[in-house]
Amino acid sequence: MRILVTGLNHKTAPVEVREKLAFDGPKLENGLKELLQLDNVNEGIIISTCNRVELYTQVKDIELAKKEIKEFLSRFHSIPYDLLEGSLYFHADAEAIKHIFRVASSLDSMVVGEPQILGQVKDAFEFALSRKATGVLLNKLLKKAISVAKRVRTETRIAENAVSISYAAVELAKKIFSDLSEKTFMLLGAGEMAELAVRHLINNGVRDVTVANRTFERGLELAREFCGRAIRFDDFKEELINTDIIICSTGAPTYILYKEDMQKIMKKRKNRSVFIIDISVPRNIDPAICYKRHRQCLPVRC
Repeated sequence: MRILVTGLNHKTAPVEVREKLAFDGPKLENGLKELLQLDNVNEGIIISTCNRVELYTQVKDIELAKKEIKEFLSRFHSIPYDLLEGSLYFHADAEAIKHIFRVASSLDSMVVGEPQILGQVKDAFEFALSRKATGVLLNKLLKKAISVAKRVRTETRIAENAVSISYAAVELAKKIFSDLSEKTFMLLGAGEMAELAVRHLINNGVRDVTVANRTFERGLELAREFCGRAIRFDDFKEELINTDIIICSTGAPTYILYKEDMQKIMKKRKNRSVFIIDISVPRNIDPAICYKRHRQCLPVRC
């Protein structure tokens, strides 16, 4: 039996392609089920983050499995087969093992040494394990990868000066606004990376925090944690008139803020600058907002 990794990441595909192949929400469970129904796939794990989508499989025949998995991705996500050309990579056997070790250790991350990826690998493994999608081979591989990643962090200085994408976004905000303590902030959604960015902002002086979440009770919980206030999700656009920094991570399947919305908001703000950080996959903020003549917003992708 053989090991095959099929994937794409921030190095091989733009966000416009990555978001089309994301296994978010129920797509992860359904995708894992369909993956295991392929003739050449016996075991499977899907890792889907803002920077990568990777399928770890134990297969019968490498070349046949490559074709089947590529067809599966095209069919499942309803995207043209040709769109995958030039974006996907494949690693087999020894190269596959080396690749998962690098991924779990954050050597393959956009920010080398960032801590989030190991947790994401663990979550993907536990999800597949609970669905009985793995067997002896992938169980041993993922357990070893997690062990190697922990050893890398313990025995090297890889994470000593590492920063997350959230931290980098906040550093950029500090360059745009000289004094963050005077700025208002809104958190849209409750993603882990977004919450991390909020903590960085608070540590850098932001005091006026508003939380808008589809589940209002969760919004209240976060607002209390950040000494801020919660609003109904449906009211967030009106609140943006008085908001300087926005971090968005809602998990919505499409845009929640469009160019036309932002044009109205900017008019009411008298064109005062707004810094928008969209760390959602698929994206929740219409990228057309950022192509306006004066570029009042700056998207930061993770």
